[in-house]
Amino acid sequence: MTASSTRRTTAAHSRLAAVGAIAVAGALLLTGCGDQTENSDSGSDSQSAAGAPLADKLPQSIRDKGVVKVGSDIAYAPVEFKDKSGKTVGIDPDLADAMGKQLGVKFEFENGTFDTLITGLRSKRYDIAMSAMTDTKDRQEGIDSDTGKKVGQGVDFVDYFTAGVSIYTKKGDDQGIKTWSDLCGKKLVLQRGTVSEDLAKAENEKCPAGKKISMEAFDNDQQAQTRLRAGGADAGSSDFPVAAYAVKTSGGGNDFQLVGEQVEAAPYGIAVAKDNTQLRDALKAALDAVIANGEYKKIMDKWGVAEGAVTEATINGGK
Repeated sequence: MTASSTRRTTAAHSRLAAVGAIAVAGALLLTGCGDQTENSDSGSDSQSAAGAPLADKLPQSIRDKGVVKVGSDIAYAPVEFKDKSGKTVGIDPDLADAMGKQLGVKFEFENGTFDTLITGLRSKRYDIAMSAMTDTKDRQEGIDSDTGKKVGQGVDFVDYFTAGVSIYTKKGDDQGIKTWSDLCGKKLVLQRGTVSEDLAKAENEKCPAGKKISMEAFDNDQQAQTRLRAGGADAGSSDFPVAAYAVKTSGGGNDFQLVGEQVEAAPYGIAVAKDNTQLRDALKAALDAVIANGEYKKIMDKWGVAEGAVTEATINGGK
Protein backbone atom coordinates (compact mmCIF):
# COMPACT_ATOMS: atom_id res chain seq x y z
CA MET A 1 0.00 0.00 0.00
CA THR A 2 1.09 3.57 -0.43
CA ALA A 3 0.20 4.66 3.05
CA SER A 4 0.00 8.40 3.44
CA SER A 5 0.93 8.22 7.09
CA THR A 6 3.59 5.54 6.67
CA ARG A 7 4.91 6.27 3.22
CA ARG A 8 8.42 4.89 2.80
CA THR A 9 10.05 8.11 1.72
CA THR A 10 12.41 7.80 4.68
CA ALA A 11 13.78 4.76 6.47
CA ALA A 12 10.70 4.78 8.72
CA HIS A 13 8.23 5.32 5.93
CA SER A 14 6.44 3.19 3.39
CA ARG A 15 7.87 2.59 -0.05
CA LEU A 16 5.72 4.25 -2.66
CA ALA A 17 3.24 1.63 -3.73
CA ALA A 18 4.55 -1.11 -1.51
CA VAL A 19 4.24 -2.35 2.04
CA GLY A 20 2.75 -5.19 4.01
CA ALA A 21 2.82 -8.96 3.82
CA ILE A 22 0.50 -10.53 1.25
CA ALA A 23 -1.56 -13.55 0.54
CA VAL A 24 -2.59 -14.15 -3.04
CA ALA A 25 -5.93 -15.82 -3.50
CA GLY A 26 -7.00 -14.60 -6.88
CA ALA A 27 -6.31 -11.07 -5.69
CA LEU A 28 -4.12 -9.59 -2.94
CA LEU A 29 -4.25 -9.35 0.81
CA LEU A 30 -1.81 -6.90 2.34
CA THR A 31 -0.99 -7.38 6.00
CA GLY A 32 2.09 -6.87 8.19
CA CYS A 33 5.82 -6.45 7.56
CA GLY A 34 8.59 -8.96 7.03
CA ASP A 35 10.93 -10.14 9.75
CA GLN A 36 14.67 -10.02 10.16
CA THR A 37 15.32 -13.71 9.63
CA GLU A 38 17.77 -15.06 7.10
CA ASN A 39 16.09 -16.24 3.94
CA SER A 40 17.77 -18.87 1.80
CA ASP A 41 15.53 -18.14 -1.20
CA SER A 42 16.93 -16.04 -3.98
CA GLY A 43 15.79 -14.59 -7.25
CA SER A 44 18.78 -16.12 -8.98
CA ASP A 45 20.31 -19.52 -9.52
CA SER A 46 24.05 -19.86 -9.15
CA GLN A 47 25.74 -18.17 -12.04
CA SER A 48 29.15 -18.92 -13.45
CA ALA A 49 31.32 -15.95 -14.30
CA ALA A 50 32.22 -17.85 -17.47
CA GLY A 51 30.08 -16.45 -20.23
CA ALA A 52 28.85 -13.53 -18.10
CA PRO A 53 29.65 -10.49 -20.26
CA LEU A 54 29.67 -7.94 -17.45
CA ALA A 55 31.43 -9.90 -14.71
CA ASP A 56 34.52 -7.73 -14.85
CA LYS A 57 32.51 -4.64 -13.91
CA LEU A 58 31.83 -5.96 -10.40
CA PRO A 59 34.03 -5.19 -7.39
CA GLN A 60 36.57 -7.98 -6.94
CA SER A 61 35.23 -8.84 -3.49
CA ILE A 62 31.80 -9.67 -4.93
CA ARG A 63 33.31 -11.56 -7.85
CA ASP A 64 35.27 -13.66 -5.37
CA LYS A 65 32.14 -14.45 -3.34
CA GLY A 66 29.97 -14.96 -6.41
CA VAL A 67 27.06 -13.49 -4.44
CA VAL A 68 25.23 -10.18 -4.15
CA LYS A 69 23.42 -10.00 -0.82
CA VAL A 70 20.04 -8.33 -1.20
CA GLY A 71 18.07 -6.77 1.64
CA SER A 72 14.35 -6.86 0.90
CA ASP A 73 11.01 -6.66 2.68
CA ILE A 74 9.60 -9.69 0.89
CA ALA A 75 6.04 -8.62 1.40
CA TYR A 76 4.51 -7.08 -1.68
CA ALA A 77 3.10 -8.88 -4.69
CA PRO A 78 3.97 -8.70 -7.45
CA VAL A 79 7.26 -6.94 -6.69
CA GLU A 80 8.54 -9.47 -4.18
CA PHE A 81 6.60 -12.05 -2.15
CA LYS A 82 6.54 -15.68 -1.08
CA ASP A 83 4.69 -18.16 -3.24
CA LYS A 84 2.73 -21.06 -1.80
CA SER A 85 5.90 -23.13 -1.54
CA GLY A 86 7.71 -20.38 0.39
CA LYS A 87 9.96 -19.41 -2.52
CA THR A 88 10.76 -15.73 -3.04
CA VAL A 89 9.23 -14.67 -6.35
CA GLY A 90 8.19 -11.49 -8.13
CA ILE A 91 9.47 -8.69 -10.31
CA ASP A 92 12.58 -7.99 -8.24
CA PRO A 93 13.74 -11.63 -7.98
CA ASP A 94 13.17 -12.14 -11.70
CA LEU A 95 15.15 -9.01 -12.54
CA ALA A 96 17.89 -10.11 -10.15
CA ASP A 97 18.05 -13.48 -11.90
CA ALA A 98 18.39 -11.82 -15.32
CA MET A 99 21.02 -9.38 -14.02
CA GLY A 100 22.90 -12.22 -12.36
CA LYS A 101 23.32 -13.90 -15.73
CA GLN A 102 24.97 -10.75 -17.04
CA LEU A 103 27.23 -10.36 -14.00
CA GLY A 104 28.02 -14.02 -13.30
CA VAL A 105 26.80 -13.92 -9.70
CA LYS A 106 23.91 -15.09 -7.58
CA PHE A 107 21.54 -12.58 -5.95
CA GLU A 108 20.57 -13.82 -2.49
CA PHE A 109 17.46 -12.20 -0.99
CA GLU A 110 17.34 -11.77 2.77
CA ASN A 111 14.02 -10.84 4.35
CA GLY A 112 14.04 -7.79 6.62
CA THR A 113 11.72 -5.04 7.80
CA PHE A 114 11.75 -2.17 5.36
CA ASP A 115 12.95 0.49 7.77
CA THR A 116 16.17 -1.46 8.45
CA LEU A 117 17.26 -1.94 4.84
CA ILE A 118 19.26 1.26 4.41
CA THR A 119 20.81 0.74 7.86
CA GLY A 120 21.74 -2.75 6.66
CA LEU A 121 23.55 -1.22 3.71
CA ARG A 122 25.53 1.07 6.01
CA SER A 123 26.51 -1.84 8.23
CA LYS A 124 27.39 -3.95 5.15
CA ARG A 125 24.86 -6.60 6.08
CA TYR A 126 23.57 -6.21 2.53
CA ASP A 127 25.31 -5.25 -0.68
CA ILE A 128 22.12 -3.72 -2.06
CA ALA A 129 18.51 -3.11 -1.08
CA MET A 130 15.95 -4.13 -3.70
CA SER A 131 12.47 -3.81 -2.33
CA ALA A 132 10.17 -1.58 -4.40
CA MET A 133 12.00 1.32 -2.75
CA THR A 134 11.11 4.76 -4.04
CA ASP A 135 14.10 6.81 -5.13
CA THR A 136 13.83 10.22 -3.42
CA LYS A 137 16.23 13.13 -2.92
CA ASP A 138 15.90 12.70 0.84
CA ARG A 139 17.06 9.10 0.65
CA GLN A 140 19.87 10.04 -1.70
CA GLU A 141 21.05 12.67 0.77
CA GLY A 142 20.32 10.80 4.02
CA ILE A 143 17.62 13.25 5.13
CA ASP A 144 14.74 12.35 7.45
CA SER A 145 11.73 13.71 5.56
CA ASP A 146 9.76 14.25 8.77
CA THR A 147 12.37 16.33 10.55
CA GLY A 148 14.44 17.62 7.65
CA LYS A 149 17.56 16.55 9.54
CA LYS A 150 20.45 14.56 8.11
CA VAL A 151 20.48 11.08 9.60
CA GLY A 152 22.97 9.24 7.42
CA GLN A 153 25.24 9.32 4.43
CA GLY A 154 22.43 8.57 2.02
CA VAL A 155 22.42 6.04 -0.81
CA ASP A 156 22.62 5.93 -4.58
CA PHE A 157 19.83 4.40 -6.62
CA VAL A 158 19.72 2.48 -9.88
CA ASP A 159 16.15 3.14 -11.03
CA TYR A 160 14.36 0.29 -12.78
CA PHE A 161 10.58 0.82 -12.62
CA THR A 162 7.97 3.56 -12.28
CA ALA A 163 4.96 3.20 -9.99
CA GLY A 164 2.05 5.47 -9.16
CA VAL A 165 -1.62 5.22 -8.16
CA SER A 166 -4.27 3.67 -10.41
CA ILE A 167 -8.04 3.43 -10.72
CA TYR A 168 -9.67 0.14 -11.68
CA THR A 169 -13.26 -0.94 -12.37
CA LYS A 170 -15.16 -4.13 -13.06
CA LYS A 171 -14.10 -5.54 -16.41
CA GLY A 172 -16.23 -4.25 -19.26
CA ASP A 173 -18.00 -1.71 -17.02
CA ASP A 174 -15.84 1.37 -16.57
CA GLN A 175 -18.82 3.60 -15.63
CA GLY A 176 -17.37 6.29 -17.89
CA ILE A 177 -14.41 6.71 -15.53
CA LYS A 178 -11.16 7.74 -17.18
CA THR A 179 -9.71 10.30 -14.77
CA TRP A 180 -10.02 11.23 -11.10
CA SER A 181 -12.54 13.97 -11.95
CA ASP A 182 -14.82 11.29 -13.40
CA LEU A 183 -15.21 9.85 -9.91
CA CYS A 184 -17.51 12.72 -8.90
CA GLY A 185 -20.92 11.19 -8.20
CA LYS A 186 -19.46 7.68 -8.07
CA LYS A 187 -18.73 5.24 -5.26
CA LEU A 188 -15.05 4.41 -4.75
CA VAL A 189 -13.52 1.64 -2.63
CA LEU A 190 -9.93 1.78 -1.39
CA GLN A 191 -7.58 0.96 1.44
CA ARG A 192 -7.73 3.15 4.52
CA GLY A 193 -4.88 5.60 5.16
CA THR A 194 -3.41 5.43 1.66
CA VAL A 195 -2.49 7.99 -0.95
CA SER A 196 -5.50 6.73 -2.91
CA GLU A 197 -7.69 7.94 -0.06
CA ASP A 198 -5.86 11.28 0.08
CA LEU A 199 -6.27 11.76 -3.66
CA ALA A 200 -9.95 10.89 -3.49
CA LYS A 201 -10.54 13.36 -0.65
CA ALA A 202 -8.71 16.10 -2.56
CA GLU A 203 -10.72 15.37 -5.70
CA ASN A 204 -13.94 15.30 -3.69
CA GLU A 205 -13.40 18.93 -2.69
CA LYS A 206 -13.51 19.86 -6.38
CA CYS A 207 -16.73 17.95 -7.09
CA PRO A 208 -19.92 20.01 -7.43
CA ALA A 209 -22.62 19.85 -4.77
CA GLY A 210 -24.77 16.78 -5.18
CA LYS A 211 -22.03 14.92 -7.04
CA LYS A 212 -19.57 14.13 -4.30
CA ILE A 213 -17.48 10.95 -4.26
CA SER A 214 -18.86 8.28 -1.97
CA MET A 215 -15.82 6.62 -0.40
CA GLU A 216 -15.69 3.33 1.46
CA ALA A 217 -12.33 2.57 3.06
CA PHE A 218 -11.14 -0.89 4.12
CA ASP A 219 -8.25 -2.32 6.11
CA ASN A 220 -6.73 -3.92 3.02
CA ASP A 221 -7.00 -3.99 -0.74
CA GLN A 222 -8.56 -7.42 -0.91
CA GLN A 223 -11.61 -6.23 1.02
CA ALA A 224 -12.00 -3.30 -1.35
CA GLN A 225 -11.63 -5.60 -4.34
CA THR A 226 -14.25 -7.96 -2.92
CA ARG A 227 -16.75 -5.12 -2.55
CA LEU A 228 -16.16 -3.92 -6.13
CA ARG A 229 -16.32 -7.46 -7.48
CA ALA A 230 -19.72 -7.91 -5.83
CA GLY A 231 -21.07 -4.73 -7.44
CA GLY A 232 -20.94 -2.63 -4.28
CA ALA A 233 -18.98 0.20 -5.90
CA ASP A 234 -18.21 1.81 -9.23
CA ALA A 235 -14.41 1.78 -8.97
CA GLY A 236 -11.44 1.02 -6.77
CA SER A 237 -8.04 2.67 -6.39
CA SER A 238 -4.67 1.31 -5.33
CA ASP A 239 -0.99 1.54 -6.13
CA PHE A 240 -0.36 0.66 -9.75
CA PRO A 241 1.54 -2.62 -9.24
CA VAL A 242 -1.13 -3.88 -6.81
CA ALA A 243 -3.98 -2.83 -9.06
CA ALA A 244 -2.29 -4.24 -12.15
CA TYR A 245 -1.61 -7.56 -10.45
CA ALA A 246 -5.22 -7.78 -9.25
CA VAL A 247 -6.38 -7.10 -12.79
CA LYS A 248 -4.11 -9.87 -14.05
CA THR A 249 -4.97 -12.49 -11.42
CA SER A 250 -8.44 -11.91 -9.95
CA GLY A 251 -10.96 -14.22 -11.51
CA GLY A 252 -8.37 -15.41 -13.97
CA GLY A 253 -8.12 -11.87 -15.31
CA ASN A 254 -11.87 -11.53 -15.82
CA ASP A 255 -12.84 -9.39 -12.80
CA PHE A 256 -11.19 -6.00 -13.24
CA GLN A 257 -9.65 -3.56 -15.70
CA LEU A 258 -7.39 -0.54 -15.24
CA VAL A 259 -8.82 2.80 -16.38
CA GLY A 260 -6.96 6.00 -17.14
CA GLU A 261 -3.34 6.70 -16.32
CA GLN A 262 -1.52 6.16 -13.05
CA VAL A 263 -0.82 9.35 -11.12
CA GLU A 264 1.89 10.47 -8.66
CA ALA A 265 4.33 8.18 -10.44
CA ALA A 266 7.84 7.89 -9.02
CA PRO A 267 10.82 5.56 -9.67
CA TYR A 268 11.67 2.41 -7.79
CA GLY A 269 15.42 2.09 -7.33
CA ILE A 270 17.99 -0.48 -6.24
CA ALA A 271 19.76 1.17 -3.29
CA VAL A 272 23.56 0.99 -3.06
CA ALA A 273 25.88 2.54 -0.49
CA LYS A 274 27.38 5.87 -1.60
CA ASP A 275 30.92 4.50 -1.37
CA ASN A 276 30.13 1.50 -3.60
CA THR A 277 30.06 3.24 -6.96
CA GLN A 278 31.61 0.31 -8.81
CA LEU A 279 28.78 -1.98 -7.76
CA ARG A 280 26.23 0.73 -8.58
CA ASP A 281 27.61 1.14 -12.08
CA ALA A 282 27.79 -2.62 -12.62
CA LEU A 283 24.11 -2.94 -11.69
CA LYS A 284 23.19 -0.16 -14.10
CA ALA A 285 25.14 -1.86 -16.89
CA ALA A 286 23.46 -5.20 -16.14
CA LEU A 287 20.00 -3.66 -16.04
CA ASP A 288 20.58 -1.82 -19.32
CA ALA A 289 21.72 -5.13 -20.86
CA VAL A 290 18.58 -6.88 -19.63
CA ILE A 291 16.44 -4.11 -21.10
CA ALA A 292 18.31 -4.32 -24.42
CA ASN A 293 18.06 -8.11 -24.74
CA GLY A 294 14.32 -8.21 -24.09
CA GLU A 295 14.39 -10.05 -20.75
CA TYR A 296 13.17 -6.95 -18.92
CA LYS A 297 10.07 -6.68 -21.10
CA LYS A 298 9.30 -10.37 -20.60
CA ILE A 299 9.42 -9.88 -16.83
CA MET A 300 7.17 -6.81 -16.92
CA ASP A 301 4.69 -8.65 -19.16
CA LYS A 302 4.80 -11.75 -16.97
CA TRP A 303 3.69 -9.78 -13.92
CA GLY A 304 1.24 -7.54 -15.79
CA VAL A 305 3.06 -4.30 -15.02
CA ALA A 306 4.37 -3.22 -18.42
CA GLU A 307 2.91 0.26 -17.88
CA GLY A 308 5.59 0.89 -15.26
CA ALA A 309 8.48 -0.23 -17.46
CA VAL A 310 11.45 2.02 -18.17
CA THR A 311 13.55 2.19 -21.33
CA GLU A 312 16.90 2.58 -19.57
CA ALA A 313 18.36 2.39 -16.09
CA THR A 314 18.87 5.75 -14.39
CA ILE A 315 21.06 6.69 -11.45
CA ASN A 316 19.41 8.89 -8.83
CA GLY A 317 16.45 9.91 -10.97
CA GLY A 318 14.17 10.52 -8.00
CA LYS A 319 12.99 14.02 -7.13
